[in-house]
Amino acid sequence: MISQILFIILLSVAGFLFAKQIIQIKKNILLGKDLDRTDNSSIRWKTMAKVALGQSKMVKRPVAGILHILVYVGFVIINIEMIEIILDGIFGTHRLFAFMGSFYSVLIGSFEVLAFLVLTACVIFLVRRNVIRIKRLHSKEMTAWPKTDANLILITEVLLMFAFLSMNAADALLQNLSSAHYIEAGSFPISQFLQPLYSGMEENGLILLERGMWWFHIIGIMAFLVYVTYSKHLHILLAFPNTYYSNLEAKGRLTNMPAVMAEVKMMMDPDADPYATPEPGADEGAPERFGAKDVMDLTWKQLMDSYTCTECGRCTSVCPANLTGKKLSPRKVMMDTRDRLEEVGKNIKTNTEFVDDNKSLLNDFISEEELWACTSCNACVEACPVLIDPLSIIIDMRRYLIMEESKSPESITTVFNNIENNGAPWAFNMMDRDKWREEV
Repeated sequence: MISQILFIILLSVAGFLFAKQIIQIKKNILLGKDLDRTDNSSIRWKTMAKVALGQSKMVKRPVAGILHILVYVGFVIINIEMIEIILDGIFGTHRLFAFMGSFYSVLIGSFEVLAFLVLTACVIFLVRRNVIRIKRLHSKEMTAWPKTDANLILITEVLLMFAFLSMNAADALLQNLSSAHYIEAGSFPISQFLQPLYSGMEENGLILLERGMWWFHIIGIMAFLVYVTYSKHLHILLAFPNTYYSNLEAKGRLTNMPAVMAEVKMMMDPDADPYATPEPGADEGAPERFGAKDVMDLTWKQLMDSYTCTECGRCTSVCPANLTGKKLSPRKVMMDTRDRLEEVGKNIKTNTEFVDDNKSLLNDFISEEELWACTSCNACVEACPVLIDPLSIIIDMRRYLIMEESKSPESITTVFNNIENNGAPWAFNMMDRDKWREEV
């Protein structure tokens, strides 16, 4: 009875901490500007099923993709057994679903095979990250904490899978000894290879081992559940809504600000009536700010992107600006956005409303040099396995620099001046535009 009470307390605490952090993350995301992504629901469901559930973009890099699928599928399916473990913990039973007979044996055997594959994949990931040292996993922004975070998750998964297999190995030995409460149930194709490690132990020792591994496994899962909400591995949960609400427009099509678009249309139309009723979307007057200076100027979807980032570095590894030595790293843009959002969220939580801290996403986290290094090629957007869009954040911040602060690199300023004076990006007078024909 004591163990049941302890289990229920631990489960309740883990559930409370998980829910509390998820609610805070939701509040942070909703600090962003409104954005309607409710159109084309059928296409969105298909996109989510293909990309988030089907992992379609992961396999574009076969080695990492296949290993990730093993970890993803294995860890999810193995945790189906958590239903039985939780019920056993609450009611003080042992292998509650053993009544399923041969089907239960198939389930346990399948879980063991998957546990072994997950363990193997995680070990390979650790080797790739720390021994082979894949370049994209060791960029400048991958400082002490991002490295530790990734390794901590992988090591935890290895330990959890080993605990699961050791628990089953001890359970099988106790079944062979006809120990009380250890009924014959399950199939153990993998853990049987661990049984020789424990076969010399007495019955009481095996019981302590089995119970110890059971508690280690369940407490590890609970701790993992809470830790995920503070980790880059939040993508385990957010990949699904993030892909559902992804941008369905053609890549390269930039969004227009309604107020600006209405003004431009009026300027371009000689018959326009400046006193006419504004078009829908343009009747709310000028926005508080053109573009984005801080996280509150971004949309909720862009903020969700930042929380969904897995820090895999695929975006940065294909960025032409980064490859040529520029400071820009799309991964860093997403990490900086998330860090600033967390900072703003804590500010609001402490003060009930945002109190100016003399900081902003622009300059304090992301420099102008990084923003202007972007070529707007969409390589980062194409490479992301969960459909994150770093380019949209970069474009919005560049809009702020130009429209609010009149800042741009000299080359771009020259283009603007030429358009204003000559009606074209080139330094030729409009009256001279057809002179090239005289030479031919």
